[in-house]
Amino acid sequence: MNATDIKAARAAKVSATVERIRAIEAAEGVTPASLSKFREELMALAAQEHLFPAGEFPPPANGEKGSNRYLMQMDEGGTFALYLNALNPGNETKPHDHTTWAVVVAVDGQELNKVYRRTDDGTDPERCALVVDHEVMVEPGRGIAFMPDAIHSIHTTGAVPTRHLHMYGLSLEQLDGRKAYMADTGEIVPYNKNFMKATQQAKA
Repeated sequence: MNATDIKAARAAKVSATVERIRAIEAAEGVTPASLSKFREELMALAAQEHLFPAGEFPPPANGEKGSNRYLMQMDEGGTFALYLNALNPGNETKPHDHTTWAVVVAVDGQELNKVYRRTDDGTDPERCALVVDHEVMVEPGRGIAFMPDAIHSIHTTGAVPTRHLHMYGLSLEQLDGRKAYMADTGEIVPYNKNFMKATQQAKA
């Protein structure tokens, strides 16, 4: 397949995948069970690695930190937003929430997700107490899904850059209420102050 054929095939597969996820949400709402179905749909899409060639979706140049974020598709109003994130090894984030559902699956590369549990009662908007509840290595054939109130951090620990599909119920550009949770100090702060630098790329 030439580049034009790959782009057309990718657009069609992405559109069909998002349509199936949209239908699942309409029928079942957003629950851990429905998010598992979203994850399975996205893992099937990510398994078609030829649709997301590394040359077309590179990470930041020269091994730099941060990510290149490519918009794959987004519904009107910013819902059902699907991105491809390309990162180099050695990146990590502070623990953070999303305030919307999220699913992450891998085309290539490894990203360790640490999922946290709050041990405080959650009544103080500026303080928290966290412990790591479990860890999931997102890699080809294995993804992760989050309810809106989930807290996680990411760590690209592998030896090769990652190309991962990230899908959200609402686009990242509209999530202005996200929080970062400082496990060491207990502070809760706006996540945009701690967000791993991302360069938004044109829709691909």
